[in-house]
Amino acid sequence: MPVMQDGRRHDMQAPGTETKQAFKTTEFWIYLIAVAAVLGASQVVGKNSAGVDIFRADNAWFMITLLTLGYLGSRGLAKAGSNWRSGEERKARH
Repeated sequence: MPVMQDGRRHDMQAPGTETKQAFKTTEFWIYLIAVAAVLGASQVVGKNSAGVDIFRADNAWFMITLLTLGYLGSRGLAKAGSNWRSGEERKARH
């Protein structure tokens, strides 16, 4: 709490959050587009001349898992840099 010139202390206003909500970020929308593209590609690719499915469903879901891990990692890194604290946490420290 900052001390004013007259010696009194005033509560500081809580800082805003440093990161946006997940659905407001470009990485969220790119993630959704990438998942749709993987599922679409898996559906469209089909079989090769030997009759073997080139991009099977298990491969598509593995790619989606990798995309999900990347997305969650990027959100985790974004949140890790945030200085946001709840009001209760700030009051407990003072």
